[in-house]
Amino acid sequence: MDRNAKSVQIGEITSKFEKMSSAVFLDFKGLPVKSVTALRQQFRAAGVDYKVVKNTFVKHATKNTKGGDALKKMLVGMTGVAWAYDDPSAAAKVVKAFRKTAEGEKLTIKGGIIDGQVLDAKSVEDQLATMPGKDELRSMLLATMQAPLQNFVALLQAPAQNFAYLLDAKKREAEGA
Repeated sequence: MDRNAKSVQIGEITSKFEKMSSAVFLDFKGLPVKSVTALRQQFRAAGVDYKVVKNTFVKHATKNTKGGDALKKMLVGMTGVAWAYDDPSAAAKVVKAFRKTAEGEKLTIKGGIIDGQVLDAKSVEDQLATMPGKDELRSMLLATMQAPLQNFVALLQAPAQNFAYLLDAKKREAEGA
């Protein structure tokens, strides 16, 4: 590969690291092609960009970024990088789900990066993969915003409801006497 082609590839990888919200580094050694293809399809469905990259290209692409030096320890052997752009936990969730399958047992997480902070493999699987996604966060925010109104409506209905209970109790008392 000539210098121009290398610099183009490094530029592409650099732009992916600049746009990403998180990245997960994987070792796919020993995975059959069929399994890698299935993993790529799952990444694509989740809006995650996955590519097998040369370690030296990643080192060059991340040398001027926050956490770039800490990544060098992960960049040994075969490396696949999954970049998540919208939902930071999307790539980690796909990897965690894939590792639970029989074919995904050979997939190894090397580590990850989110907002310039480098995560080890355990943190990627335990923390990043369990973070709520954008839609989940939106629904939690909406529920939080609706709670005071729901409580207010319940308080407004309470006197009428209590009066109805009182009338019902009087009716039963009159029928029983």
